[in-house]
Amino acid sequence: MTATTTEPVPVAEVIPKRKTTGRAPGTEGTVAGRTLRYALLLAFVILIFIPLYVLLVTSFKTSGQVNAREAWTLPSLWSVAGWKAAWSALAPPLWRSVVLAVSVAVLSAMLGSLNGFVFAKWRFRGATLVFTLFLFGMFIPYQAILIPLQGMLIQIQSMPGMSWFDGIWKLIIVHVIYGIPICALIFRNYYATAVPTEILEAAKVDGAGTLRTFASIVLPISAPAFVVAMIWQFTSAWNDFLFALFLTNRNNGPVTYVLNELAGGQNPDYPSIMAGVLLASLPTLLVYVILGKYFVGGLMSGSVK
Repeated sequence: MTATTTEPVPVAEVIPKRKTTGRAPGTEGTVAGRTLRYALLLAFVILIFIPLYVLLVTSFKTSGQVNAREAWTLPSLWSVAGWKAAWSALAPPLWRSVVLAVSVAVLSAMLGSLNGFVFAKWRFRGATLVFTLFLFGMFIPYQAILIPLQGMLIQIQSMPGMSWFDGIWKLIIVHVIYGIPICALIFRNYYATAVPTEILEAAKVDGAGTLRTFASIVLPISAPAFVVAMIWQFTSAWNDFLFALFLTNRNNGPVTYVLNELAGGQNPDYPSIMAGVLLASLPTLLVYVILGKYFVGGLMSGSVK
């Protein structure tokens, strides 16, 4: 008898090849389907940019040109008086908002990375309960803590040597504390999937402590999570109005507080209001335009192994 041997069948012959149309992405389907798709996209773009158009056009008008009938028309006389008035009123609070948003983004991300690393890679008794309590802080509404929070901060400010603790410094502390839960969640999910435990064990064998392992191994590969956390916290701090209304005033508050005063009054100056809105929204717009792709990439990083 002669022994027969069976040769393995190549995988490429077992798995059928995927059929490709040879078309570029976004060009699949019929001409009518593609036309409808792009028409809907164009309609959505126009719908989104309509408010921006009205803001921009109105900001270059004079007060006498602003009325409901001419809201969509271009200015008959272009004027930058509204922009000058808005910049004069918002320049100091804009700088205070920059200090607030940048400080909150950096501090929250750093504390979130430390907490996320502990929850992702340390196993200690009650870890799940502690992490659940951390996340519980995300669901406490601002309105529920405003009055006791204000009283506590006033007591801290009245202590000897704490007179400097006012205005933006209050907001920085509040936003950093309120941002720890969401930042810890972002970093915990990232470290749990994107950082192999074997690397940490190898560092431990080599004699590296926890802080050395975090600083030398984990922190350098944490850029995607840092981008997400910092953009999230920057936007939250910049757009905050409720905490600013309770904890600051027009002389030491962020731009949202002063913008609200600019829009108030019995006879509002609409060109300066529209210019102020554009100035106040420009930083967050630039952040998302410049870092938008990194934000989406950071959200997806570590989602799967």
